[in-house]
Amino acid sequence: MSFGFLGIQFGFALQNANVSRIFETLGAKVENIPILWIAAPVTGLIIQPIIGHMSDNTWNRLGRRRPYFLTGAILASLALIIIPNSPVLWMAAGMLWIMDASINISMEPFRAFVGDMLPSEQRTTGFATQSFFIGTGAVIASVLPYVLTNWFHIQNTAPAGQIPLSVKLSFYIGGAVFISAVIWTIVRTKEYSPEELSEFTSQENSKAEYDTDTENSYSAGIFAKRGIYWILAGVLISILVYSYHFEKELYILSVGIGAFGLIQIISGLFVSAGKTKSGLVVVLSDLYSMPKTMSQLAIVQFFSWFALFSMWIYTTSAVTSHIYGTKDPTSELYNQGANWVGILFAVYNGFAALVAFLLPVIARLTNRRITHSISLIAGGLGLISIILFHTPHLLIISMLGIGLAWASILAMPYAILTGSLPARKMGTYMGIFNFFIVIPQILAASILGFFVRDVFGGESIYALVTGGISMFIAAVLILFVKDVDDTKSI
Repeated sequence: MSFGFLGIQFGFALQNANVSRIFETLGAKVENIPILWIAAPVTGLIIQPIIGHMSDNTWNRLGRRRPYFLTGAILASLALIIIPNSPVLWMAAGMLWIMDASINISMEPFRAFVGDMLPSEQRTTGFATQSFFIGTGAVIASVLPYVLTNWFHIQNTAPAGQIPLSVKLSFYIGGAVFISAVIWTIVRTKEYSPEELSEFTSQENSKAEYDTDTENSYSAGIFAKRGIYWILAGVLISILVYSYHFEKELYILSVGIGAFGLIQIISGLFVSAGKTKSGLVVVLSDLYSMPKTMSQLAIVQFFSWFALFSMWIYTTSAVTSHIYGTKDPTSELYNQGANWVGILFAVYNGFAALVAFLLPVIARLTNRRITHSISLIAGGLGLISIILFHTPHLLIISMLGIGLAWASILAMPYAILTGSLPARKMGTYMGIFNFFIVIPQILAASILGFFVRDVFGGESIYALVTGGISMFIAAVLILFVKDVDDTKSI
């Protein structure tokens, strides 16, 4: 079931480790990189709940989730081939948008797939297995440019404005691995029919059925009222940004808030027209009716993913400037540092794969909340410790803590969440849950450039320290989350 995630994470890891490098090579300034990354979270915010709702209501020859695995894999593999051949910055940013949309089409149904196919007592192990394949795929993908350069002597530098051949070949290999791994899962698995899922759910007598009113449809007036409030909030933030000459990136936040208000007004119009089963109305109704466990986990996810996004954006520039002493993306020293970042990303992903199956053991001895808290503390220490080291190899120590946190972030929140969700809404709620991964990423893209340039004096290493502090906050908050399955066998 989880093998396809090896391919998905292969593509995702190539994106995380190399896209900032591609942007800098094509002329982006380091403080502008977060705004170029905005495509990824915005795409996830839009795509995942739509795909989740659609897959909840799909059943054909391929099944329920598998048609979306295949569609996303084809599109993402093509995007992986195209993005390193982008001749100009705007095209690279546009291809990142397309690639991330395609990855999201495949990724969201994989989360729901485990929730569909496994009973509650197996879900911790199921999501830990996903963590293993995610880590394995990311290790190979992250290390590829380094291996191609140092083992096969593929060219690692290129003229100004051109992507090195080692990076291009890595993306080509990634495209092939992505589609191959996903096809393997499609061929080697079957899915339960909607009737079978309904029978299993009734046998489990899931507590999720009583935790939220998932069929609630809000009135047109409620949608309109809330929409107006959100639009006014967006306008007010825009006025403040303009009046006090705050960073223009903050307009992303204000426009996003206003857009959410507009979407609610549109939903109200659908309700007025009697279209209460519209996907937009259903998703927004489910958002406002989410289970208590999900709303608590949302805050934990916010701080966890803010930390991760700061790491993915700024590790390359932080390591090359703090450790290697250069900010010139055309220099050999910079590219050595960028390749070492690929190795470091491979280390944390590899360690995540190794400890993935340890997490269920720790959860049995304690519980899932304590397990996740310990892991997040380790991740926070890992991020903050980077500023203390001045030689490349010592950064491996930092990556071990980050790897433990990464393994847990990929498993524990989902294992806790699925116990609170009804089977018929698994895809929709998994898509909505992605909001609380995406929103902190949008916020990070809006404010981190400002902090690096105007608060941290251009030193991106302090963005990683900020991420570490954010992980500590998440580690405390997870202890207050209600785990519906806590009384069940883990």
